Amino acid sequence: MSTDQTGAGPERPTGEPLDGWTHLYSGKVRDLYVPDGFTGLADAPAVLVVASDRISAFDFVLEPGITGKGSLLTELSAWWFAQLAEVPNHLIDPALSPSRVPATVASRSMLVKPLDMFPIECVVRGYLVGSGWVEYQESGTVCGIPLPAGLSSGDRLPEPIYTPAFKAEFGDHDENITFERTVELVGADAATALRDLSLQIYRRAAAIAAEHGVILADTKFEFGADRETGEITLADEVLTSDSSRYWDKSVYDQGNRTDSFDKQIVRNWLSANWDREGTPPALPAGVIEQTAGRYRELLERLTRRSDAN
Repeated sequence: MSTDQTGAGPERPTGEPLDGWTHLYSGKVRDLYVPDGFTGLADAPAVLVVASDRISAFDFVLEPGITGKGSLLTELSAWWFAQLAEVPNHLIDPALSPSRVPATVASRSMLVKPLDMFPIECVVRGYLVGSGWVEYQESGTVCGIPLPAGLSSGDRLPEPIYTPAFKAEFGDHDENITFERTVELVGADAATALRDLSLQIYRRAAAIAAEHGVILADTKFEFGADRETGEITLADEVLTSDSSRYWDKSVYDQGNRTDSFDKQIVRNWLSANWDREGTPPALPAGVIEQTAGRYRELLERLTRRSDAN
């Protein structure tokens, strides 16, 4: 469960009113609520995380949203939590909670327990792509980690690498940091556990995705400490199209290493139609439909469902 704080940058979205729940704050995509009568995360027994249809790119929330995105990503995240049942997570069974989840957001919400969140994005990269490819061309490293010479864009790395980032405030970029810096932030034991658990989950998820003809190129996780036991707990969304880069293996094998199951369609359109000055232009209907289709296709591929909507 992410706990973004208000900071400089684009205007923060606001959440919708929900009966029985008090809006706490909103990130670019998700809205957080606590049960009425509680003042915040410190005293609330549960938190409702509602995924909106909002979409962001280049640190701006765009208009309009992607139809059905919140429900699609919530379903995918829930599916992954089930596949990773051996890893402690923050989910609360709504049937066991006295706080009722409103029907209007049930399909796109998660009821979770508050955690003491670690201020780290636990990024794992299995392929050389994105900002990692840019850095590799300049220095032969990714986030300062040396890699073998002669790699090409989209190549699979010899072993997955852990490249943590410091979680930025709303509107700012996350800051890539070294493992040594994570030790300074959270202590040696927690830093080591976060690294090892992130790599373990990535390898497990990549193997599951491969069974469905899908490549998990990279992803990021968030963790918190259970407030009663101190146990490191998987939180926030997990292995969704917004937190991960997925490729169709058959397309990848044909040489296309850029066609991902995420919002790359939006980024490409925005790059071609906006100079990043002022307010971003409204997304056209075709871009919205194509992006929603990519989110839906990944869900169907991984869960083997043909009726996802």
